[in-house]
Amino acid sequence: MKNSLQVNIGLALLRISASAMMLAHGYPKFQKLISGDFEFGDPIGLGATPTLFLAIIAEFICPILIIIGFKTRWAAIPTAITMAVAAFIVHGEDPFGTKEKALLFLSMFVVIMLLGPGKFSVDKK
Repeated sequence: MKNSLQVNIGLALLRISASAMMLAHGYPKFQKLISGDFEFGDPIGLGATPTLFLAIIAEFICPILIIIGFKTRWAAIPTAITMAVAAFIVHGEDPFGTKEKALLFLSMFVVIMLLGPGKFSVDKK
């Protein structure tokens, strides 16, 4: 493998950039919850409010944990699942260009799940 420093910088860059971009999707959902608006899509039949809570966990709370590198592999799982639902259920019938962003996020968070946080994290693995 390449220089360990390069690998760890690459993991940190992937972890931080992917999670920061995901926060841009999760923060509006968090604001929606705070304002008391519980209307939300229900693609897997759990109900609008539980789906909103799960989306906030996956798109707002977990990315914060991933950025700091705390329980990174575990925190990437809900985010990857959410992106799989977005790509294959919500945008399942849409053209590839529409589901492309969800697939890119899915790929990034699966890589984070597999490789872990790297040295520059709270977990330091």
